[in-house]
Amino acid sequence: MNHVTDYSATEVDGTYRMGFTVGAHSARHMRRILRMLLGRWGLAPLADGAELALTELVANVVRHVPGRDCAVVILLRPRGLRVEVTDDSPSPPRLSRDPAPLGEGGRGLLLVEAVTDRWGTYGTATGKTVWFECDRPRRRRTAPGTRP
Repeated sequence: MNHVTDYSATEVDGTYRMGFTVGAHSARHMRRILRMLLGRWGLAPLADGAELALTELVANVVRHVPGRDCAVVILLRPRGLRVEVTDDSPSPPRLSRDPAPLGEGGRGLLLVEAVTDRWGTYGTATGKTVWFECDRPRRRRTAPGTRP
């Protein structure tokens, strides 16, 4: 993989990059890494949704990409978190609005859409990148003299 996300230094406060061949247990390890980074970056409230979305993207590589090679980039940005999964398959992911009720597939991107603020995909020279973003939690405003 030669995919590198280009962001200026003002757009990225922290970065984690890893290229590997995924297998049945890869998502578990990536979730641990993501949770650790989010804790370090003060974004622990984003962990559940971000972990679920990352799990779905890694599962899609395991299920649909011959060779199962991918690269994961986790970015801390002023707005929040961005995660990218790049693989060598040129086939874009398909969002199924009406998955088979008893089918085993077709719901992954619906889950990603439900637990993230934005997601998308774009082609690369050798395949594609699927990404998602989770915004920082907003602080609740309280009226003066009241408790949060």
